[in-house]
Amino acid sequence: MKTQFLSLILVSTMAISVSGCKTLDAYTGEEKTSNTAKNSAIGAGIGALIGYVSARDKSSRDRRKAILVGAGVGGLSGAAIGNYMDKQEAELRAKLEGTGVSVTRSENDLILNMPGNITFATDSSALMTSFHDVLDSVVLVLNEFDQTLIEVAGHTDSTGSNEYNKKLSYYRATAVGDYLMNTGGIPFDRVMTVGRGEERPIADNKTKQGRQLNRRVELTLIPVEAES
Repeated sequence: MKTQFLSLILVSTMAISVSGCKTLDAYTGEEKTSNTAKNSAIGAGIGALIGYVSARDKSSRDRRKAILVGAGVGGLSGAAIGNYMDKQEAELRAKLEGTGVSVTRSENDLILNMPGNITFATDSSALMTSFHDVLDSVVLVLNEFDQTLIEVAGHTDSTGSNEYNKKLSYYRATAVGDYLMNTGGIPFDRVMTVGRGEERPIADNKTKQGRQLNRRVELTLIPVEAES
């Protein structure tokens, strides 16, 4: 996985540098890539690469933060973090009011709880089309607050085997993550997906109501902090 990510950074850098801003050669009339575009692309790629190298021994979240900072996403520090998350929380609460999605603050992280009954049909990992508008509202805020890392985690109840629940929860998390990136235009390096299966219940799996609460997708929004 590390090798694949490193290769992706290098390939992306080369692709951007080749397909960057085009200018016309005054003498030949041919298109050429400007040196400024090349240097900017290479600089961003090198920054991401440095971020990747410096993040190798950190946790998944910290690795992603380091990569984002290395790629030029400015990190937050001090009181700016709380203020930034306060504004993001206020906008999310306003947009998600009445949708069935709850917003919870945990220190400087925000958790969006998306219940299974409004996101997916039973035993399905295909997003309900009726939920697209809700995700579109979330995307608007996430694109505005671009110094935020997004962890998408799928959760299930305890019905069925642990292996099946792990796979289903991962597929559901991936479906939401793909929507954020492919439809919402959020850069892939801001999005992490994980399937937690039945490992982290928030209610009693012995009751129907409890199992319904446990079937969910959670988006944890994490501020990108400056390297200390």
